[in-house]
Amino acid sequence: MYRITALYHFARLDDPAALRAPLLALCESEGVRGTLLLAREGINGTISGPKEGVTRVLDFIRALPGCADLAWKDSHSATPPFGRMKVRVKREIVTMGVADVDPRAATGHYVAPAEWNALIAAPDVAVIDTRNAYEVAIGSFEGAVDPGTDSFRDFPGWWQANKGRFHNKRVAMFCTGGIRCEKSTNYLLSQGVEEVYHLKGGILKYLEEVPEEQSLWRGACFVFDGRVSVEHGLRAGPHVLCHACRRPILPEDRGRPEYEAGVACHHCTHETSAEDKARFRERHKQVALAAARGERHIQWMAEG
Repeated sequence: MYRITALYHFARLDDPAALRAPLLALCESEGVRGTLLLAREGINGTISGPKEGVTRVLDFIRALPGCADLAWKDSHSATPPFGRMKVRVKREIVTMGVADVDPRAATGHYVAPAEWNALIAAPDVAVIDTRNAYEVAIGSFEGAVDPGTDSFRDFPGWWQANKGRFHNKRVAMFCTGGIRCEKSTNYLLSQGVEEVYHLKGGILKYLEEVPEEQSLWRGACFVFDGRVSVEHGLRAGPHVLCHACRRPILPEDRGRPEYEAGVACHHCTHETSAEDKARFRERHKQVALAAARGERHIQWMAEG
């Protein structure tokens, strides 16, 4: 079994670029793959590999200034969820694009998974899903508001256009693992919203801890690894990935006339040009040739 560890931590890293090479070297030496993002505001990512190797990477991160109380969430997969290891330096570890947002200064009230159902059932609470539209499409909490955003950068604009809908409401927010809510709740507090809450550990922790028969979650949760989606108990969900648009689709969607492996699905067939599709076809051909040689083609994740 491969250990899969999702992590994030907000801490001041004065020179994130200097950390890239040693962190990448450690991951590669330990057989750890995935993606880690470094920025002056902290670290974010998901990695996978042998249990001991992942532990050594976590120990390295915890030794960084301000990262001693790093928290993470573990799950497991019978197949490797990542094809390679990437460590990237970014302006933000999750891009919101608002300069003065700082989760280290203040965030909403954390709500444990066991207490989440009671909160979101309250009549004076508005529940907002902070994830992107393609993630929300395959699952969300019952009654949650979907902002319909294409990226997290769109969230502040959506809030400004819709904040009147939430007047005199307490606001409860959630996302996959919690990182987007660290920023979105800080942003709402800066906008004068007095009572803001967010699900501690995100959807993943809720699906891990709350029994399915008590759950208010409906559908599957998109994850950024080879599993594509997970359900209650963090068991692998039914979805596969369209490697043209990176959206999750169901296995039966591959029988639709719009689907061409590695090239298009019913979500994106009208979004790309003939030249794009030709390029995707060539990439898919190279993936197939690599597989025939018993090799793994370098791309974000293996074909579903």
